[in-house]
Amino acid sequence: MASSKLQLPADDSVLLLVTHSNLSTFAADIRVSQQITVEALKDKLWRKTGTAVASMRLQLRDDTGARIADLDDDAAPLAAYSPYNGYRIHVVDLDPSSLTSGGWLEDTSLVDKYKISDEAYDKLGSKFPHDQSSNFRKFKEKMAPKISTSEDKEDGFETAASDLTIVSQVGDRCEVEPGAKRGTVKFVGRAEALGRGFWVGVQYDEPLGKHDGMVKGTRFFECPQGHGAIVRPEKVKVGDYPERDPFEEEEI
Repeated sequence: MASSKLQLPADDSVLLLVTHSNLSTFAADIRVSQQITVEALKDKLWRKTGTAVASMRLQLRDDTGARIADLDDDAAPLAAYSPYNGYRIHVVDLDPSSLTSGGWLEDTSLVDKYKISDEAYDKLGSKFPHDQSSNFRKFKEKMAPKISTSEDKEDGFETAASDLTIVSQVGDRCEVEPGAKRGTVKFVGRAEALGRGFWVGVQYDEPLGKHDGMVKGTRFFECPQGHGAIVRPEKVKVGDYPERDPFEEEEI
């Protein structure tokens, strides 16, 4: 009796490196189907790089960096340009006013930093005699006894108290609930326009926010439009949260 075999579709995906014209340190490996159109690929790369689709030109380069072709037909499938594993998709940002231009997203030396001594920081509390948590250090110290006495409490209370003391400084990687949205802490402090107490400003890795760091006319931090959020400390967990690969759930 003749045996039958299940015919599985061939895997036509390719593993490519993504680079960016304005971001010298940016590089990401992606695996993508060759049947994806150039327009759909641009849309995915916008979420990864922040460059708008309308301002994006894609180049296909080989593993030596030599340009093979310009992906200039948005309706064409990637297969039309014959990519191979190890080739590179180079994103060229055509917008001179793009957030990625000028190098400020990568070079922190371009950002003016205000430094305050520990002594001066501790004295901030004296300006608010009725508020013993007027700087974040005092706020954490005030919360510490609550953590030690919360061991017999239900898990929800203990976790919330711990989260309040974990948020430490700008630059920390974090995850924000609800939704486990990942990003980087960009602001920690008071925002009276939003309400009393402390707030944490976060730049999400993906456009899951509501603004660019400006809220109600006040600039709290800088980030791409739609990537910013300001939330209460108890919604933020700081830790080793790597940026998610937007291609990891794609069907091949």
